[in-house]
Amino acid sequence: MATAKAKAKKILVIVESPSKAKTIGKFLGSRYKVIASVGHVRDLPKSKLGIDVDNDFEPQYISIRGKGDIIKELKKEAKNASKVYLATDPDREGEAISWHLAFLLGIDQDTPCRIVFNEITSKAIKEAIKHPRPIDINLVDAQQARRVLDRLVGYQISPLLWRKVRRGLSAGRVQSAALKIICDRENEIKNFKPEEYWIINADFKKDKIFTAKLAEHQGKKFSIDNKEQNDAILAELKKNPYIVSSLDEKDRMRKAPAPFTTSSMQQDAANKVNFSTRKTMMVAQQLYEGIEIKGHGTIGLVSYIRTDSVRISDEAKAQAREYILKKMGEDYYSDNVYKNRKGDVQDAHEAIRPSHIELDPEEIKDSLSKDQYKLYKLIWNRFLASQMAPARFKAVNAGISNGDYLFKATGSKLVFDGFLRVYQQTKDGEENKLLPHLDKGEQLDLIKVEGVQNFTQPPARFTEASLVKDLEDKDIGRPSTYAPIVATLMDRKYVTKDKKSLVPTDLGFIVIDMMQHYFKEIVDTGFTAQMEENLDDIEAKGVRWKSVIEDFYGDFKKELDVAEEEIQKVEFEVELTGETCEKCGKPMAVKHGRFGAFAACTGYPECKNTKPIVQSVDVKCPKCGKDIVMRRSKRGRVFYGCSGYPDCTQSYWNKPVDKKCPKCGSLLVEKKTKEHKYACSNSECDYKE
Repeated sequence: MATAKAKAKKILVIVESPSKAKTIGKFLGSRYKVIASVGHVRDLPKSKLGIDVDNDFEPQYISIRGKGDIIKELKKEAKNASKVYLATDPDREGEAISWHLAFLLGIDQDTPCRIVFNEITSKAIKEAIKHPRPIDINLVDAQQARRVLDRLVGYQISPLLWRKVRRGLSAGRVQSAALKIICDRENEIKNFKPEEYWIINADFKKDKIFTAKLAEHQGKKFSIDNKEQNDAILAELKKNPYIVSSLDEKDRMRKAPAPFTTSSMQQDAANKVNFSTRKTMMVAQQLYEGIEIKGHGTIGLVSYIRTDSVRISDEAKAQAREYILKKMGEDYYSDNVYKNRKGDVQDAHEAIRPSHIELDPEEIKDSLSKDQYKLYKLIWNRFLASQMAPARFKAVNAGISNGDYLFKATGSKLVFDGFLRVYQQTKDGEENKLLPHLDKGEQLDLIKVEGVQNFTQPPARFTEASLVKDLEDKDIGRPSTYAPIVATLMDRKYVTKDKKSLVPTDLGFIVIDMMQHYFKEIVDTGFTAQMEENLDDIEAKGVRWKSVIEDFYGDFKKELDVAEEEIQKVEFEVELTGETCEKCGKPMAVKHGRFGAFAACTGYPECKNTKPIVQSVDVKCPKCGKDIVMRRSKRGRVFYGCSGYPDCTQSYWNKPVDKKCPKCGSLLVEKKTKEHKYACSNSECDYKE
């Protein structure tokens, strides 16, 4: 009887998220029970530092508040299970969660209790179950080192900023280095001095009009620095004919890009579908954990989404080859191999790829949300392109002489589209810039030649995409940290967004100036990158993690003591709103709180009157005639609503203008595209202008 009862016990599989548990549970069947820990169950306490710096930096882990019922349920299920498998994410963070779970559930970490998989498919899950392994303590230690390091920095500098600058601020090892990069770029822009230069172009006609650019004088490159030089050269050019002096035709290939890493996915999503890094990771997580697909059930659509690797498994390559040969033919396939920028530490995972290449984005579009479809299509196309043949071009370079001057014209014709069939890297039409047929020695008919004045431009501000690329290039942070870095800088009001550009605020400059003066290493990109290498060495070489912390903490503690002693309280100039308090008559001032700026009476604490700051857009509400003002939703998104709220609920997502639609009479709103500037606010009206 006891034996029969033991056989009836199920095998318990623990993952992080309920949606992941639901997907995996369908693959494993009735012998298994899959439940979720809902993220971390054990962590450093929020109320204090939680690290015993005098006892070899021993972390003081506690069960996370609010997780009591979940932990109780996990213990109950583990006790009743015949075996427990820890199936958290296949990275440092996931390994640490499994380690904490093993501690709470009394599982020996040296037994084969850990299973890992790169994608949530039936085959991958069942294969992982066959090959459990012990918990990888090197992975755990690398995560512990990062957690302790970030806690020491954040929990000891942030309170200093609260006391000396403003409540609610924070500093961080990676966050502060990223802020310095943004502030440094802004200083470059402010200090930039434009320099004048001229470009001379000539338009010729032979079958079609084409343009050549002045490139050399007496066989050397040169610059035209002012109008006088420009006019003198134009006068000389009138003396001689334009002769085709050289023709160079050659075949050119453009190779397919590597499949996505986390960084390149975030950059592509920002540039092509206008996703923030935070949104990209949120949607990617949904695709990874599993979505109900008509005719297929709940399945994970993409492989693990936090990776630095461009490696592809042999099985995935074989599936891509079969698909390309079947759908496009042998000419389109190429056995491409991609190398990672760094060594084996970051090669634990594959690149981001579709779990089922046969699930074409168009065929499953109806099962996906709009955002899921956009990102899945990007991932699917990029992976398929990575296994395809190069695009081939016929390139023509023509040299056109005029006395001692040489103009150059280039043309390109797409001969074979290759990977461009599924993945466009340039705007449509840029692949074919044809020159007419030219013969060496022939004289060309000039239509016009003119000089155009230009000025050198300052470097561009960072966007989320370009910041992520810069952080990756400088080896700052890791795939899992890129999105939170940008989000934190925005949340702390260190950075604002101007369209897509990241602009540091005055507060951002105040904080980074203070950090640079007192905590040079924390904001130094070289130091931050070296620390990432040290963390990698813990994982790859088994370096003792506490020694890494010890090496860092000695100098850091000295800097903390100096900063505490020397930094003076920052006094911000009072910014008045121009209004008076309706309760006591004193001026109202701008104050900053957890949820942004608000107006507060300067008579505080005697008068505690506060109210939201509203910004009028000089448009009257069509319903009640009151002003329409700019507001923010609970998630921080800007919208425009009637100042008479809640009595009047008229609102717009786009900024309204004081102009009515000639078709239906509704207000027009700003909705800029290449073709239009305004659109009707009435969703049932298609008027644009």
